[in-house]
Amino acid sequence: MAFDFKKYHVRAMNAAGHEEKAAINKELKDYYAQLPEEEKPAFNKALQSFLVKEMSSIKSVYDGVKAGEPSDN
Repeated sequence: MAFDFKKYHVRAMNAAGHEEKAAINKELKDYYAQLPEEEKPAFNKALQSFLVKEMSSIKSVYDGVKAGEPSDN
């Protein structure tokens, strides 16, 4: 199984509003629901891995920006 999590992630980030984000979320839920039971654990593992990588990337950028800010002291 090769699901393109990044494609959905980028679409959600660029969504015009809550309704569009909800529609994207529903697409993912519908996709998951149609998966055979034996493929769901692999999908969940791949999703968790993607989310960890994305959160790590975001934290790295945040830490870099934070380190460049002048001190409040």
